[in-house]
Amino acid sequence: MIVYGKQIMLHLLEHCPQRIEEIYLAKEIDKKLFSSFLKIGAKILRIDSKKAQAMARGGNHQGFLAKITPLEPVSKKEILLLPTLLVLCGISDVGNIGSIFRSAYSLGVDGIIIGGNLGANAIEGSIRTSSAAMLSMPFFLTPHPLELIHEIKERGKICYGADMGGEEISSITPAKEWALFLGAEGEGLSGKIKQKMDKIISIEMKNSFNSLNVGVATGILIHRLKNG
Repeated sequence: MIVYGKQIMLHLLEHCPQRIEEIYLAKEIDKKLFSSFLKIGAKILRIDSKKAQAMARGGNHQGFLAKITPLEPVSKKEILLLPTLLVLCGISDVGNIGSIFRSAYSLGVDGIIIGGNLGANAIEGSIRTSSAAMLSMPFFLTPHPLELIHEIKERGKICYGADMGGEEISSITPAKEWALFLGAEGEGLSGKIKQKMDKIISIEMKNSFNSLNVGVATGILIHRLKNG
């Protein structure tokens, strides 16, 4: 798997250097940073801008690219053992997925369940839009998140569903272990999923405005569930 961009490379260097198989540099870099790359022990190759653009498929690589071990989801057993989870139901836009991973990682969520099929290209895109947070966050893929709700509850977690018609998040006392279910923009959570939730929660809106980007809304909800 090829990833690129300075921020992603710095995250790899600090948090998961063992993932790096080869480093490709398309420009001169700071000597101290180059020394840090050398210490990893991975092969470092100089490439020209044409090669870099081809490897990044036209993306903004900033002169930094790397071949890393493929990102693999964890097992269902592993994800269900984690205390706090996000469950993405129908969210497929890589920008939104990346934003959610970034907020979840920053705010201390333990894992993410992605409903639907996320191919290799979508995973690569989500790594970039998450500023590499996806590399450090356990995730599990399932085509049917509805079928996991019973097992999540069996592990003692409270299931919260995000919906505009729910109870304002600041008025509840969050459980210690929970799963927050999030629907796609425009469609939201299906009726079947909402029926199985322990509580439906929302964010109070002002100024007669009734819509937040799902990534923004997720960050607010996570913060209040973790600190409420």
